[in-house]
Amino acid sequence: MEFDFLEPVNEGIVKFISSLSSQELGSKIVLHTQEQFPDISKINIAIIGVLEDRRNINMVNEVNLTAVRKKLYGMFPGNWDASIADLGDILAGDSVEDTYFAVKKVVSSLIKNKVIPIVVGGSQDLTYALYRAYDDLEQMVNMVSVDNRFDFGKENETISANSYLTNIIIDEPNNLFNYCNIGYQTYYNSQEEIDLIEKLFFDAYRLGEISNKITLAEPVFRDADLVSIDLNSVKSSASANMISFEPNGFNGKEICSLARYAGISDKVSSFGIFNHNSTMPEAVIMAQIIWYFIEGYHYRSKEYPFGSRINYLKYIVLIEDEELIFYKSDKTDRWWIEIPFESSGHNKLKRNTLLPCSYDEYLSACNQELPERWWKAQRKNAL
Repeated sequence: MEFDFLEPVNEGIVKFISSLSSQELGSKIVLHTQEQFPDISKINIAIIGVLEDRRNINMVNEVNLTAVRKKLYGMFPGNWDASIADLGDILAGDSVEDTYFAVKKVVSSLIKNKVIPIVVGGSQDLTYALYRAYDDLEQMVNMVSVDNRFDFGKENETISANSYLTNIIIDEPNNLFNYCNIGYQTYYNSQEEIDLIEKLFFDAYRLGEISNKITLAEPVFRDADLVSIDLNSVKSSASANMISFEPNGFNGKEICSLARYAGISDKVSSFGIFNHNSTMPEAVIMAQIIWYFIEGYHYRSKEYPFGSRINYLKYIVLIEDEELIFYKSDKTDRWWIEIPFESSGHNKLKRNTLLPCSYDEYLSACNQELPERWWKAQRKNAL
């Protein structure tokens, strides 16, 4: 049984929750304790800790999520109707690969049961385990990483927090359709890595681009299956992380806005927050990131790929010999652009026939400019 990998929430957290008022979040969640395990069929969101950090040499404290849980469960929820459970922790295995296996099995089982896992804790190479959880789901995966680095490594290099993306790209089975980085900082990434992102038709947005106009990120998250946040993408003045000091990065408001975009996306089915240095101050921003993801989930609108195009306004834009077809939701005013995938090959991609976009991209098309993300999606389909 996959859930045998999970250790119950420790008694200190259980006691802390028992002292909370009935209005606080901790009183409204279901806990995995020594006496009971939550009924998976009755929950929408599951919080899981992973106490694994052996592949991040920059982490100096053992992973401890007690402070994060206390900060999160001591908050007041919004007008939420989602059922939330804390399933406890996955302990570090005899080897890192053992931990990956446990994470893969637990996350895969939750997704199959239509439960969204929020995986919290150790080093960011655990993103690889989240990605591998989709192996049995027979679908291509769109992954978004909020990170100041791309985390490429050398071929045959041991997977680590700074090199896991290479393994995601080259390891079989290869289910990755698109990767997007949000918030990279150029001086942390070589020109060769930046060029490789372009060559693979992936997407990347610099920190300054998103900070200047954070709404650029919304269509990206709307098309994501898996979202991974590296806490090093948050500047230290906001996270209080002085162990791996970062003078630049997202501020508290921005990282929480990005988490809310991830939560509000109808497609996001797993969410991870990694490289937590297990300090009390950092636990505050981490808890707030989780809170905003859950807040976003509450406002999901069940649009494409779950809804019908009947409720969309259709716009056709001609650019030279291309006919671009846009759709606008009359429910949320959000935009999509049609990607005419070929019928042969890539059968797993049929669900991606509409690519989320922005109103600005529609306006650019009206000015005879092809949207870059549309062009990249077309090129990936042709490979």
